[in-house]
Amino acid sequence: MTSRPNSRWLTLMLLLAVLVPSVCLIWFMNQAVRNERLAVRQELMEVYRGNLALAQGRLEAWRAQIVHDAETNNFPAPALFAAAVRAGIADSVICFDPAGKVVYPAPEHAANASPAALALQAQARGLRQAGKKRETIDLIVDSMTQGRLAGAADEQGRLILPSLELMALELTNAPILLKRLQRELNDYDNAMPAPQRRFLMRRLTELFPKQADFFTLAAEDLAARYLETGPEPPREPRLKEASLPGLWQLSSEHGRVLLLFQTETLQARLRQAASRQTLPAAVSLTFIMPGRESGNYLLAMPAGEGFPGWQLGLTLKDGDIFNAAANEQIASYVWVGVLTMAVVVILALLGAGLIRRQAAVAQLRNDLLANVTHELKTPLSSMRLLVDTLLQSNPLHEETARQYLQLIAAENVRLSRLIDNFLTFSRIERKKHAFNFTAVSAGAIAESAAAAVRERFAAAGCQFALQAAPHLPPVVADADAMVTVLLNLLDNAWKYSGDDKQIILSASAENGNVVFAVKDNGIGLSPRETKRIFKRFYQVDQRLARTGCGCGLGLSIVQYIVSAHHGAIRVESEPARGSTFIVTLPAAPEASL
Repeated sequence: MTSRPNSRWLTLMLLLAVLVPSVCLIWFMNQAVRNERLAVRQELMEVYRGNLALAQGRLEAWRAQIVHDAETNNFPAPALFAAAVRAGIADSVICFDPAGKVVYPAPEHAANASPAALALQAQARGLRQAGKKRETIDLIVDSMTQGRLAGAADEQGRLILPSLELMALELTNAPILLKRLQRELNDYDNAMPAPQRRFLMRRLTELFPKQADFFTLAAEDLAARYLETGPEPPREPRLKEASLPGLWQLSSEHGRVLLLFQTETLQARLRQAASRQTLPAAVSLTFIMPGRESGNYLLAMPAGEGFPGWQLGLTLKDGDIFNAAANEQIASYVWVGVLTMAVVVILALLGAGLIRRQAAVAQLRNDLLANVTHELKTPLSSMRLLVDTLLQSNPLHEETARQYLQLIAAENVRLSRLIDNFLTFSRIERKKHAFNFTAVSAGAIAESAAAAVRERFAAAGCQFALQAAPHLPPVVADADAMVTVLLNLLDNAWKYSGDDKQIILSASAENGNVVFAVKDNGIGLSPRETKRIFKRFYQVDQRLARTGCGCGLGLSIVQYIVSAHHGAIRVESEPARGSTFIVTLPAAPEASL
């Protein structure tokens, strides 16, 4: 009885023999694939490294150009501011003097005011407050035509004439006044302070959102916000992060101008500068700001000395291009590995199947030998004991001898039934069992089975009844095999019932089928046992049956025979409430009668 443990050890060894080389093969395949991808990646990096170097050179050339162009013209600070913004060199510009002081856009400062101009301004404000619209407009227009206010400013250096023109424009909405004031605001040759210019530009934009257009207003506002953070004068022409979040600064060649770039604008300018170099269609260039993760780039390198902390990164537009370069060699590795593993698995499955079959055969042989030995020994021992008792009886009483001979006959019948079951099982296992199918009466099958057990079931304490419906349809069956089925079921009902046995054999017709049922009042079966009772050599717990005996082949033979007749068998049972075994066979078609 050691075949099962041996088979487990053999299966475990076979599993290890498959797993160990499979794991090693997978590891080697993984390393080969990884190395191949690294090699392809290295080759691509070498190819594209030159492209990044060219892009780096383009960026350095662009930086050198704009830091030179920013202060090429010898303009006054306001004009230089307007020229740089108009040329699109930067989002905004701060102009410094040689001492590092901001000269534009500078905050308001004290100035020598013109008393006459201040008086005229006060007169115009008084007339407006008094509600004298016409007089106010006439006063302002007269001052404009006579040129009395040209260049006049207040104590903060604000020009008085543009302020009066705004007042007149608010009262009349005259297009000629709007164009005049727009022209003055866009003229950076005058001495208008930057705060006043910004105020007037925003006010006109509010009053005339469709007509007012100032190309420098965004640059003026950006410069003003930057100046509020208290920046240091520029020292070197290198791109660096400004004190204002989201803003970058770059000094001009001699430090006279500080160029301001918003992040989005800067990246667009960098892309435009780098796009002058034709990159391969398979890659795209990315600009990585300082402090940002490099990301999953094919290749990254510093953007240049003028861009401290910035990096240039190349990414593949389509990952399949990289994969296609590596997949050809990888495919050969994968195919070799897959084929090798497939061969190993197939051999392992074949070996495992062979081991299981050998283990099953060995287990079946051991079980059969043990059951045959035990079951044949019991009736033979009983008959030998009875014969020895008869031989030793002196004198021999006829009644006692007859009783002993009846017991010997019963044991002989039992022995014959056991031998028949073993032979039937042997033929089933060797697939040598043959059936003789003919159209037979279902009632005759039930009657034959009842007649075979009627004498034994007539013993005291047993109530047996045959309940066969009249006019039962015939079935196409092997009559002897079906009688064997019913005899096995009746024998089980006898063995697993107590001293007061109540056994019923019934036969009926239902829905085109013939139903045989054997009902008893025995020990019954649990739900777990009802699922396993038809397995070979399975026996109900012998402790529950006082007279239970057998080798556990009867019900497996019954199931085989019923299945061969295209029928079905089931059991309805509860512990201590008896069991009912139900066999259903299809009725014979009329053509076979």
